[in-house]
Amino acid sequence: MATADLLLHPVRMRILQALFDADPLTTNQLRDRLPDIAPATMYRHIALLADAGVLEVVGETRVRGIVVRSYRVRGEQAVIDPAARAAMTREDHQRAFTTFVVSLLADFERYLGREGADPLSDGVVYRQAAVCLTDDEFMEMIGEIERAVVTRTGDDEANGRTRRVVSLVALPDRA
Repeated sequence: MATADLLLHPVRMRILQALFDADPLTTNQLRDRLPDIAPATMYRHIALLADAGVLEVVGETRVRGIVVRSYRVRGEQAVIDPAARAAMTREDHQRAFTTFVVSLLADFERYLGREGADPLSDGVVYRQAAVCLTDDEFMEMIGEIERAVVTRTGDDEANGRTRRVVSLVALPDRA
């Protein structure tokens, strides 16, 4: 499993988001999806993720004498293990959450910057709700949400499907 420092970098988070539940992509295809990331930066971060085992090479082809690799995420490696999370300090969690929120804001800004972006018809949702649950009920609810999302991953964008990124944050709200 990867470290928080490896996964919670803004550029690496975006690379992983682009690859999650997508067909394998080459670096050039990733650059097409993430055009604001400089080529050298993209190559450097892909190399870090591949060296750490978070990305795997699933294909290699030669194009004009250059080896072009296709990558996919190794899902079991793209998580921060519970022991590493438990060892994180308050400052580590603050930095990780800030990275997450900044990445989410950047995704939203890129979406709104697209020609024809229409949050209502595109099904953009951002909501908050308060629920009062025991710890067991809370863990059951999180499991239900995760199962609902996971059972819908893996489909491609054919047949009228639109790729959407689902993000979840749950915080205790105690006085």
